[in-house]
Amino acid sequence: MPDLTPASATAHPALLFDLDGTLVDSVADLGSAVNRLRAEHSLPPLPPATIRTCVGDGATVLVQRTLPAEAFSVAALQRFLALYADVLLDQTRPYPGIVDFLAARRHWPLAVVTNKPEGMTRVLLAGLGLDIYFPVIIGGDTLTEKKPHPAPVLAALKHLGCRPQDAVMIGDHHTDLRAGAAAGTRTCFCVWGIGQDDGLPTDHRATTVNDLQQLFPVQP
Repeated sequence: MPDLTPASATAHPALLFDLDGTLVDSVADLGSAVNRLRAEHSLPPLPPATIRTCVGDGATVLVQRTLPAEAFSVAALQRFLALYADVLLDQTRPYPGIVDFLAARRHWPLAVVTNKPEGMTRVLLAGLGLDIYFPVIIGGDTLTEKKPHPAPVLAALKHLGCRPQDAVMIGDHHTDLRAGAAAGTRTCFCVWGIGQDDGLPTDHRATTVNDLQQLFPVQP
């Protein structure tokens, strides 16, 4: 059973969200770009289930995991990013309930902390109408470090003007949990996502977006 003990009964906590697998389901578009790249290397397509296991650690690692070692290069990475940019919003959509959850907490301190490149993240959020909820967006190339390093989480908190102990890092992958814990925030694992928790302890677990509603309730 997920831990549905409310994270705060008084002040609004700062909620820091991962993107892929937490706010949006982007596997189909990521898979399309991966398989177009593989086709250019005369490789057969990978099934969605395989691609799901490769997502979560940034574009570089995704390309490394989905191409043979001898085929990976900086040029291959740049080609993947170009291919992905062409299909970024074809099938990617917010998970059911995410928009309502964010809209009800629009005046809370909210941020996106993702390993996706910042420019691409901003285009995706704007294209889905989610950018209005996030005054702070930290991408995988915003800083010299990316998750699981705590620096992106700490940078988001600095921009929000919030303390780590008053924040929760919410994500579907162990990189989110490691980054949040290292930065001193609470952590919430989203079971519905495309990543895995690597057996790490978390402060909260949410099986559905409705569980998030109970963990972070809007006070009347």
